[in-house]
Amino acid sequence: MEADLPDEQYRGPATLRVGDESLAVSIRMSAHFEPVEGRFRWAGRTTPDAALHERVGGGLREGLLTIPGSAETSVRLSEPDPWGGVRLSGTGTPPWFH
Repeated sequence: MEADLPDEQYRGPATLRVGDESLAVSIRMSAHFEPVEGRFRWAGRTTPDAALHERVGGGLREGLLTIPGSAETSVRLSEPDPWGGVRLSGTGTPPWFH
């Protein structure tokens, strides 16, 4: 990546809106640029969260992610992992690039 681009990783607090509920979560994310597609792909995980685990385990697969200082970004949610975290993924400008 070029030196003037923001950090390719983010680790810290975020808000995840799932359905009508906003949950404070802690996340760890990374991004990489896909030159053939001409866009970023980013993904990561939340730390274990019982409320989020329940929502996603019940079939919810989309949400809105907000990282402090950034706008809401659409995010895809995957099945909870064995430790209670949920995988998050998206395309386009990563939400921590502000």
